[in-house]
Amino acid sequence: MAKPKKRYVCQACGSVSSQWAGQCGDCGDWNTLVEDAGGVVTPFQAKHNLQSGGRAIQLVGLDTDIALPERTGTGIAELDRALGGGFVEGSATLIGGDPGIGKSTLLLQAAAKIASRGLSVAYVSGEEAADQVRLRARRLGLGNAPVQLAAATSVRDILTTLGEGPAPALLVIDSIQTMHSDLIEGAPGTVSQVRASAGELIRFAKERGTALVLVGHVTKDGSIAGPRVLEHMVDTVLAFEGERSHQYRILRAVKNRFGGTDEIGVFAMQSEGLAEIGNPSSLFLTHRDESVTGTIVFPALEGTRPVLVEVQALTVRLASGATPRRAVVGWDSGRLAMILAVLEARCGLSFSSCEVYLNVSGGYRVQDPAADLAVAAALVSALAERPVPADAIAFGEVALSGEVRPVAHGALRCREAAKLGFGRAMAPAAQADTGGLQLAGFKSLGAFVDHLLGR
Repeated sequence: MAKPKKRYVCQACGSVSSQWAGQCGDCGDWNTLVEDAGGVVTPFQAKHNLQSGGRAIQLVGLDTDIALPERTGTGIAELDRALGGGFVEGSATLIGGDPGIGKSTLLLQAAAKIASRGLSVAYVSGEEAADQVRLRARRLGLGNAPVQLAAATSVRDILTTLGEGPAPALLVIDSIQTMHSDLIEGAPGTVSQVRASAGELIRFAKERGTALVLVGHVTKDGSIAGPRVLEHMVDTVLAFEGERSHQYRILRAVKNRFGGTDEIGVFAMQSEGLAEIGNPSSLFLTHRDESVTGTIVFPALEGTRPVLVEVQALTVRLASGATPRRAVVGWDSGRLAMILAVLEARCGLSFSSCEVYLNVSGGYRVQDPAADLAVAAALVSALAERPVPADAIAFGEVALSGEVRPVAHGALRCREAAKLGFGRAMAPAAQADTGGLQLAGFKSLGAFVDHLLGR
């Protein structure tokens, strides 16, 4: 009898190797190859006989009329916004976030609201006992919610139990890294186990029309632990962001097959659970009674929602010969270096002898390229010690040539600022609709700097 060959599976990307190595040859991560005696035979390893077996599949045209998928609203407006309107029947949703960020609390609140409308909801915890979940529900004021609880880690036991009667409208698995499938050898949390367990649960959800929610652990860099294929298997991926030391949380949709991406929901962690924040712009803005140098308000755009945040900059002069420091919180450090270079090369400003600190208030992280002009305004204001008018906002993309380029949805940004009492907008000259704000338009960063410095 031939000796079975060993294989080693990367815990980061799922690639398979016949020999162990310190570094994965596909993703480059170190010490991630783990021996996997079992596992699923991949299509590349199997030899198919195309003359036997198989069945003909039905092909349909793109113009075929189909009904839109039905959604189940959660009763939590911010969660529904991130999902695109609610959970879709037969869909699989993966939600990830740091430990203690509030994933289980949010899902327990959503499960209780859905169950209170007479729908069947099952909550399966692989990390806590049923009594622990019940105690948390009582602390949140949800002790009387008709949610069915279970503490289990065997996928076979879970599917056998749910298959005996009508399928639940919502099934929550907390978490997928604790699940174990007896079809695959290996400990829970390994690549093969996570992939197999998720595959069986998703197949059940598709066949029975159950909305499946999987809770996923995250690694130190914030990505969801386990094989990357897990994010491809599900229909929606939600990222729960925030600091445990801060009160506020942001739920961000990074993938959604049934709706738009980059939508966010904003919550505040309170003693009775997560509370919705209907107007996040007021959340991320500090009190602006007095003009302060190095601050400017930027109207960011998350999906279809404008969010006003405050960009803060500080420059500190150093003695000659000292190495200046660049520190960024809430923005891309590489883009800050680019803005500093453009200000020096195109506008004649010198930051080489200054330490530069940039911060986006409220723990918000800006990924919108339209923040370039606001960052430039904050830097110039801090360097010249000249405050920007407190009723002004700034947005626009800055090119390496110093050109101020227009950005998408400028009118939507301006209307949100007008609702909160802002009176003027510093934006690209091509901006037509200002939503009632007084426009100061600029074609180049040099003209913008001259305007700020009163030249």
